[in-house]
Amino acid sequence: MSKKNNLRSQLGRVNEVNKEGRFKSNWESLQQYNIPQWYEDAKFGIFIHWGVYSVPAFGSEWYARHMYVEGTPDYMHHVQTYGPQSEFGYKDFIPMFKAEKFNADEWMNIFKKSGAKFIVPVAEHHDGFAMYDSDLTEWKASTMGPKRDIIGELAESARKHHLVFGLSSHRAENWWFFNGGMKFDSDVQDPRYAGLYGPAQPNDVQNGWKPEQQPNEPFLDDWLGRTTELIEKYEPQIVWFDWWIEQPAFKSYLQRMAAYYYNKADEWNRGVAINYKEKAFEKGTAVFDVERGQLDDIRDEFWQTDTSVSENSWSHITNHKYKTAESIIGDLVDIVSKNGALLLNIGPRADGTIPEEEQQMLLDIGQWLDVNGQAIFSTRPWKVYGEGPTEVVSGSFSDTKRAAFTSADIRFTTQAGKLYALILAIPEDGKVKITSLASSLRLYNKAVESVKLLGYTRELTWSHEADGLHVTLPEAHQVSNTFVLEIS
Repeated sequence: MSKKNNLRSQLGRVNEVNKEGRFKSNWESLQQYNIPQWYEDAKFGIFIHWGVYSVPAFGSEWYARHMYVEGTPDYMHHVQTYGPQSEFGYKDFIPMFKAEKFNADEWMNIFKKSGAKFIVPVAEHHDGFAMYDSDLTEWKASTMGPKRDIIGELAESARKHHLVFGLSSHRAENWWFFNGGMKFDSDVQDPRYAGLYGPAQPNDVQNGWKPEQQPNEPFLDDWLGRTTELIEKYEPQIVWFDWWIEQPAFKSYLQRMAAYYYNKADEWNRGVAINYKEKAFEKGTAVFDVERGQLDDIRDEFWQTDTSVSENSWSHITNHKYKTAESIIGDLVDIVSKNGALLLNIGPRADGTIPEEEQQMLLDIGQWLDVNGQAIFSTRPWKVYGEGPTEVVSGSFSDTKRAAFTSADIRFTTQAGKLYALILAIPEDGKVKITSLASSLRLYNKAVESVKLLGYTRELTWSHEADGLHVTLPEAHQVSNTFVLEIS
């Protein structure tokens, strides 16, 4: 069957499912959606940016675009290293993307040790290369490059290792992603490669997309077909989208896709979630996601941060500016205290191995969670998220703007009648004062019965006073930089 007929069949199945299911293609019907408990309990997942862009390993995962933008470092690097874009284009990296050392089970073992509860690999990035076995494109990993159904292997292995499986689609941005190659002699202009490079339409990033720059019906039909094909074939419990789906042209297509997904989830009897940014979805119809940023207070509805272990790239590159495991743990604690989850990205090499620095970071996070996970997993926010002087900048792309947390920065979570106070740095004098628990404030309106340090078996010295809860840390116990007090 041709791709055109395959698409027609796929869209027909979408219509049939939505005709029969309880969710319909409008916001009012989609308000029936409920965020699944497993997601609110999970708190921590792994994002995976891995694809053809991992081969050049230069700049970022946007190399595919920037190599066609004259004057950029990526453009100059490409010409110097591989030759002109008319002779060596992005498509020519595909045979070099062999994934010869990729082993899904090895990845899952690392993710399990990190403490993560779910994974979200990129199924298709802006570059138009499907990391799965699609019936709607010939530009796919199952027949080119690795010649393997990467998403299928990851889905199978994740479930085998009792991790919730999700995936991401960045297909929307393919509408314009390669448009730099239309401005000079490049292979983007060759119709033979249109299936990869897409429409390569003009855009105006600074001033917003004009109405005539909006995606057309054939592109939107293809987007819906590919997205629902991923849902149908791999039954993900999370579908993550990048920001460009908020364009007006996508609105009715988002509603159709969401209704289809939620109706399929009813068939599977599994809780699912769509991640969206900005205002792409109506509140209450999906899960809000903040890219490389956090919120400055508790959000009533569960939400998520997606960020990377690297400050300067989501995919593998040769000159990462890595964050520290300590700073990531601090962000995780802050996010969870405000009713959120952290989706932390790693970027494997083109051969399928996870860089050693990233493995160690994940293991360090896992070791901390082994001791303190009961203050993270399955918890809910307290009356206030916390206290302390360090300002957390609210909104996207603010993940490197905060100063280091201090010992006066404290976050709270609750579970099973326990209150957890997560102190984000070790005090020099070994003494902790939690002013939010001042008996005069009545936030904690019951008498404190016990205070324990997670990972420490002996009794602590503490007192509950009018100005706060005072705790003296044990001198002989080497606590981690972020430590947790369990308060009954």
